[in-house]
Amino acid sequence: MKSIDLCPRLQKSMDIIGRRWTGLIIYQLLQGPQRFSEIEAALPISGRLLSERLKELEQEGIVLREVFPETPVRIQYSLTDKGRALETVIRDLQAWSDEWIKPGECQPEAGSQRPPE
Repeated sequence: MKSIDLCPRLQKSMDIIGRRWTGLIIYQLLQGPQRFSEIEAALPISGRLLSERLKELEQEGIVLREVFPETPVRIQYSLTDKGRALETVIRDLQAWSDEWIKPGECQPEAGSQRPPE
């Protein structure tokens, strides 16, 4: 089998977007800025893993974490310009899925918190 030379930047982007839950977190944030609890309620993901992914996305410059000095402190997450630039990729994946993934192929993951919508 022939080896493929992957561009390091393409590999890096696939590593980022291909991490479990990352694409769905970005998809959720395409709706606009949200608090942690809103994202957590929308996705069947543990709080620990969501926190980990949001930190990774923040380090990559894809998500912005804003802290508002209120009582109690309010923290909000939103997409940066770099994150919003992924919208076409996410929407194209959604369109591909709508065309090629049959409804019966969508099985809830073991241990998911909620049934699929």
